[in-house]
Amino acid sequence: MAKIIGFPDQGSDQRGFEQLLQPHVDHLYRLAYRFAGNKPDAEDLVQDLMIKIYPRRQELNQVENLRPWLVRVMYNLFIDGKRRQNRSPIHLTVDNTTDYEGSDPLDYLESENPGPEYETARHLYNGHMVRTFDQLSNDHRMVLSLHDIEGYTLEEMTAILDCPIGTLKSRLHRARARFRDLLKISLTEPQHD
Repeated sequence: MAKIIGFPDQGSDQRGFEQLLQPHVDHLYRLAYRFAGNKPDAEDLVQDLMIKIYPRRQELNQVENLRPWLVRVMYNLFIDGKRRQNRSPIHLTVDNTTDYEGSDPLDYLESENPGPEYETARHLYNGHMVRTFDQLSNDHRMVLSLHDIEGYTLEEMTAILDCPIGTLKSRLHRARARFRDLLKISLTEPQHD
């Protein structure tokens, strides 16, 4: 479970802030990871959220439904960051591949499994799923993450994304279709080991 990193002043305001947000941190981190696609950017996004809302900690108690409100603020931070990144003349590349060379393949098998063939197939399929998800546009990753993975309703998503329900329905439909098409392509491509 993720922990909120303390702020310099260790007063009762900070403890109240931590108590209020701690139940939501794991959920926020999972979404941030899906938005950003990697651990460092996800951690930065959650940290940026905490820094942004800390000065408004007194107002947080007045928010009726805190989790969707937090997701909306984090979503806006993510989109603003993407816009800044796109305007930047410097573009960094990130290698999302994992290097398993030199490690013991048995480390990746669960202790009680049906067999190595099943685990290998599951590992390969999960890899295809993750790589396919990473190929989606930000909008498609966002709606699939919120709706299909985290279980938000379309009505809740309208508040989070500030988008009409009809637009969300069509975006969700297109995202699922795109994911399905990309996954089919990924599964039929030969593996390069």
